[in-house]
Amino acid sequence: MNFISKNILVILFSLIMLSCSTQSKNSFKAKKIYESKTLIITQISENCFIHTSFKQTNDFGNVPCNGLIVKDYHETVVFDTPTNDKSSEELIQWINENLDSKIKAIVPTHFHDDSLGGLMAFHKKNIPSYSYVKTIELARENNFVIPENSFNDSVILKVGDKDVIAKFFGEGHTKDNAVGYFPNENILFGGCLLKELEAGKGYLGDANVSAWSNTVEKVKKEYPDVKIVVPGHGDYGDGKLLDYTITLFKGQ
Repeated sequence: MNFISKNILVILFSLIMLSCSTQSKNSFKAKKIYESKTLIITQISENCFIHTSFKQTNDFGNVPCNGLIVKDYHETVVFDTPTNDKSSEELIQWINENLDSKIKAIVPTHFHDDSLGGLMAFHKKNIPSYSYVKTIELARENNFVIPENSFNDSVILKVGDKDVIAKFFGEGHTKDNAVGYFPNENILFGGCLLKELEAGKGYLGDANVSAWSNTVEKVKKEYPDVKIVVPGHGDYGDGKLLDYTITLFKGQ
């Protein structure tokens, strides 16, 4: 084999390896990595994990409720608590032991118990909480555990050396529903503002249905590069969840 042939082989091999590496980065295969009777954790990207706990309801049965864990180096930020303190203690322990990470912040995205029902467990571990100012007002009015730190429009939190954003865009499921965004991986945690594909309208007791579509339009405009969208209940997906929710509440 002559020198030129060898060089061509080396270049081809390098290109194949680079292609495999790029492919594996771009096509992360989601996997369930923890499951108990009260908590499920699913890894959906290199640095993001959905935590799912359960809430027993009269109208909708035993409802699975999603939150999001964002990790960088040995730090995490958590969006929404599990539905109660016991499941939250389980989640905190799992993050500390299995992700070998310190929880920098817990961010409840609205005042219902599928978002802050386990907040006391985080406070007992001295984990700071951050919420939109209206969430704090509504938690206080309803005698729920109150988040410690408020933001008026948005807050940027550091996880490792990456930014994580929590932002309020307007009313929808509630008067206070914020969303979370991880720009490094273009992952949006929509919480109960966003619906899984084919979902119904769900609980509307605290909703502003006439504002809902417009609020989601603003989210869509703010994050045009979104790749993964996690709703408060049900299966995650992509930007189609934004479009589906907009259509569901259009003209209400």
